[in-house]
Amino acid sequence: MKIRQKIMEYATKRRAIRELNALDDHALSDIGLSRSQIHAAVYGR
Repeated sequence: MKIRQKIMEYATKRRAIRELNALDDHALSDIGLSRSQIHAAVYGR
């Protein structure tokens, strides 16, 4: 994988984490996540 592609993927994942963190707890529970699961959900762990 090229470095530029890795940087783009990292930026996309960080944006997803930032957007999920902006949701309130009720909205997160509606999509089946708790605040502590956001990082794992984005990174697929």
